[in-house]
Amino acid sequence: MSRVFVSIVLGVCVLALAVSDASAIPAFARKYDMSCSTCHHPAPRLKPYGDEFAGNGFVLADKEAPRAFRETGDDDLMLLREIPFAIRLEGYGRWQSHPSGKTDMQWPYLVKLLSGGQIARDISYYFYFFFGERGEVAGLEDAFVMFNNVFKSELDVYVGQFQVSDPLFKRELRLTLEDYQIYRIKPGLTSANLTYDRGLMLTYGFPTGTDLVLEVLNGAGIGSADLARNFDRDKYKNTAFRVSQDLGEHARLGGFVYWGREASLDLTNSLWIAGPDLTVSVDNVDLNVQYLERRDDNPYFLAVGHQLKSRGAFAELTITPGGDKGRWYATGLYNWVDSEQDALDYQTVTGHVGHLLARNFRIVAELTHDVKAKESKFSVGFVSAF
Repeated sequence: MSRVFVSIVLGVCVLALAVSDASAIPAFARKYDMSCSTCHHPAPRLKPYGDEFAGNGFVLADKEAPRAFRETGDDDLMLLREIPFAIRLEGYGRWQSHPSGKTDMQWPYLVKLLSGGQIARDISYYFYFFFGERGEVAGLEDAFVMFNNVFKSELDVYVGQFQVSDPLFKRELRLTLEDYQIYRIKPGLTSANLTYDRGLMLTYGFPTGTDLVLEVLNGAGIGSADLARNFDRDKYKNTAFRVSQDLGEHARLGGFVYWGREASLDLTNSLWIAGPDLTVSVDNVDLNVQYLERRDDNPYFLAVGHQLKSRGAFAELTITPGGDKGRWYATGLYNWVDSEQDALDYQTVTGHVGHLLARNFRIVAELTHDVKAKESKFSVGFVSAF
């Protein structure tokens, strides 16, 4: 490892120690005067209480915060005293085995502005804007309005842009730099995958621990509108459905299916994606597993189509030895994609260790080995939110 990279490592550690007494907290914790650890450990990873909070429209059912709203004298107006904002800031130093042990200082790696809260009773919003992501202004990604407890039932409705895979495993909440690769693949010239899209999402939970999710999507991602101000590039809409069931207190089993059609120059591609997922949580150990098959019947939009098969999986294991109050954690992630389009083939093994210097500031180290390319990359850095 070069002297330059050793300097990067030491620089990160010194910076992290310098802010170990930081007391700033993100918007929701600030609103309720509660620690970030109430909903996260470590942030941004959600605990069950945090999942419940998000599913309730970013409102704590057992702790109202009337001071957050102005007294307008109008029972039909809930006006926030202040628009809640938070900032997420990340930076890394990276060493890559190829080419020739290259080192790189990647801070800031991202700067993100987040906001969310109530617009009205049972109506909430959430969005974040990338001031910078990998050196570019990325713009809006998550941005939606949520209608909570529609018809005074367990039905929630989301309208906006979000990740298709959110009902499975949320990419934005992972602890690793390494991504969930099977959600990202786009065979051929297709636009549809399981990352960001615009549409509707309906969720319903039963007392039996059964959850249902239905998504209706453009299938075109979240790119800019065309000259006619349309976001969708064809007349078709894609649909996704998921059902999951709690298996006792420590496990959840789910099944997911996505089907749709895309058009380009009067030629179409029909596709489906399907597979199971499993979560097991025992004490301070959490295991997430996802497997998916994908079929595209004409991904290159040719006059004579040719089916293309892809499949993949990931397994993620997270250990938090000290529980909610612990400062150390470790995550392992295995990614695998096998496709008839060879460029999509992917296989990596990742090890990640983090230490919380404060509830909203952690230093991290991550090593990812690319099995197919026989290359490795090692990153150290910081993740903060305030």
